[in-house]
Order: sequence, then C-alpha cells, then structure tokens
Amino acid sequence: MAMAWPDTDELAQVLNIAPDEAVDDWQTTLDRVMAAGIAKVKSDVGLWGATDEDTPPDSLAQAALRMAELIASRPSDPANGRDPTYVTLLTGYRRRFGIG
Repeated sequence: MAMAWPDTDELAQVLNIAPDEAVDDWQTTLDRVMAAGIAKVKSDVGLWGATDEDTPPDSLAQAALRMAELIASRPSDPANGRDPTYVTLLTGYRRRFGIG
C-alpha cells in the first residue's frame, strides 16, 4: 500500500510537541527535520527518480518518520543510519548497495 510521506504534524506527535502553539513556534525546524528524514530514506534506498511518483510504501514512510525523530533527538549521532528500527523498515527496498 502506498501512502504519502509523513508531515510535520505527525513528527510533532512523535516528538510529543504540544500544544499547537509550540508546534507553530517550531514549524520551520520541524519542516527541515522532516525533509532531512525523507531525503535520507531516498538516499539510502538509492536511485529514487521521477518515476517513483513520490508515494512511498508504508514502511518507507515510517522509516522517514523514524529518521526525522532520530535527527531531532540526536542530531550529531553518527549511528542514526544504523538504528535497528530504521534499518528494518528499509529491508527489501534498497536499490543501491555499498561496495564492501
């Protein structure tokens, strides 16, 4: 099942940012963090092109939300891309693999 990428409202819920006025205060930052999470998923999947229509399957949408949560809570942690939940959500979708 394909769905849309998560939005900043969903990220605010995951990060437990409330009330709505607090979300409004952080809107620009939340937008950037969510965009970074989506970009990381697209990069890790590899070869994301115009033909992919930008409608991810549920697990990739959830991976983007998880990555955004990690970026927001631990922005300088180099292990974010190796988070077990994130890696599990990407399983079966990678089109590009590193040369070991």
